[in-house]
Amino acid sequence: MTATYNELVGARVRSIRRQRGLSLQDVQRLSNGEFKAAVVGAYERGERSLSLPRLQRLSQFFQVPISQFMPQDEAGTRTMEALPSGGVTIDLNRLERLSGTESVIFNRFLRSIQMMRRDFNGKVLTIRRDDLRLLALLIDQSEEAFSERLREAGLTAEM
Repeated sequence: MTATYNELVGARVRSIRRQRGLSLQDVQRLSNGEFKAAVVGAYERGERSLSLPRLQRLSQFFQVPISQFMPQDEAGTRTMEALPSGGVTIDLNRLERLSGTESVIFNRFLRSIQMMRRDFNGKVLTIRRDDLRLLALLIDQSEEAFSERLREAGLTAEM
């Protein structure tokens, strides 16, 4: 059975809510009743259509771009199961420990990975070893020097 567009958008709403670690009741409470638990649940099940203004408000509430609520077609489906070994897990909560030019580049790069993966849990992000090499090149450091800098800042846990 093919999912309806409402069901696909609803699945994205549910995914983003869960990535934020929120229950339906949490959403109602934190939005001061703007988003009722029963209504958000109906959106998630595809039983109610989201208007564009309502979707925009949800986007602001969850602090994610509105485009992240749009389902992808078959060609755009991405999965995290094929992540190669040798990845590096970055603690996103500690990013403020970096300063300067590399901080701006690193933050922008990690945010773009989050957007592509539709991963907004906001706590950690695993990147490939090749991504780390690319970042080191962008800030004109060796991979070893950049890795050491991240370790010293307490940002990484190698996998």
